[in-house]
Amino acid sequence: MNDLNVISGWIGILIGVLSGALIGLRFGHEQWLGGYASWSRRMVRLGHIAFIGVGLLNLAYAITVGPLHWRGTPAMSISLASANALMPAICFLSAWKRSLVPLFCVPVGLILFPTAGMLWMRLMP
Repeated sequence: MNDLNVISGWIGILIGVLSGALIGLRFGHEQWLGGYASWSRRMVRLGHIAFIGVGLLNLAYAITVGPLHWRGTPAMSISLASANALMPAICFLSAWKRSLVPLFCVPVGLILFPTAGMLWMRLMP
């Protein structure tokens, strides 16, 4: 399962860089997506960063269960890889429709589960 998180992590980082470049094409237009401080613009920027951030979490998981030999589970691995797609997607969807904000509990849970699980399994014998 380690490869899943390495591949997912690098894909997330790549998409984050590419989406940042795409967003950057409109960055200088003050009123793009309602202006710099608008909800839509902030959520689009957050989505671009979420690709990179959750991608890095996937790489951290892979390093932790690989070279550092911490215990992980397939469910934790899949959970983080899923969050790598869902967190940015919900950011972008929330930029379009603010009423979708409650959906953030899904990717947050997908990140919380392996994060707490890894620590629990390491600290509790």
